[in-house]
Amino acid sequence: MPDLSALPPAPTLLVTVAAFLLGSLVSGVLYSRARGADIRDRDLPGGSGTWRQFGRGAAALVTVGDIVKGVLAALLARALVPQGGEALAALVTGAVVAGHCYPVFFGFRGGGGIAPLLGALLVFTPGVLLALLLTAAVVIPTYKATLQSRLKLNAVPFATAVAVPVGLLVGALTGGFWPLLAGGAVMAVRAAHLLRGGA
Repeated sequence: MPDLSALPPAPTLLVTVAAFLLGSLVSGVLYSRARGADIRDRDLPGGSGTWRQFGRGAAALVTVGDIVKGVLAALLARALVPQGGEALAALVTGAVVAGHCYPVFFGFRGGGGIAPLLGALLVFTPGVLLALLLTAAVVIPTYKATLQSRLKLNAVPFATAVAVPVGLLVGALTGGFWPLLAGGAVMAVRAAHLLRGGA
């Protein structure tokens, strides 16, 4: 486990809180409210839900917005605590994903966390991100062609369940294990909450 005790307390707390607040700016909720509705009344506020409710262009806008907040959280952490290493990366990645899943500005009812996780990994550990994307690029079409009709599960959660272990393996071998584990753990909690019927 990364050594959190080596991190400077005040700036570490600052960037972790900032990451959570950035994560809490859920693009799908902001977009849908600008359109006079709240997407959470019908769907999850991520890219997939936005696509279903508002179309492809809106989904692209929302996805980019949620990726950007992960990037911004990671860049802020790098700027304010440059010596933070993988310990800081894990804290900030977990915080920005937690903010997206449980946004303080929107009654703690957010999305699944994939896009902000991708944004944070893009800055902190691009090799792990590449492994995730390549795995998903293979799994999604294969799953749709073979198993989706029987399992009745959306392709994105299925691909995530396969890609995250691959990313963790790559991270363990090359660096970047802890940020992915932190973000993935928050996403797993959110997924379990949603499966139990949570909002």
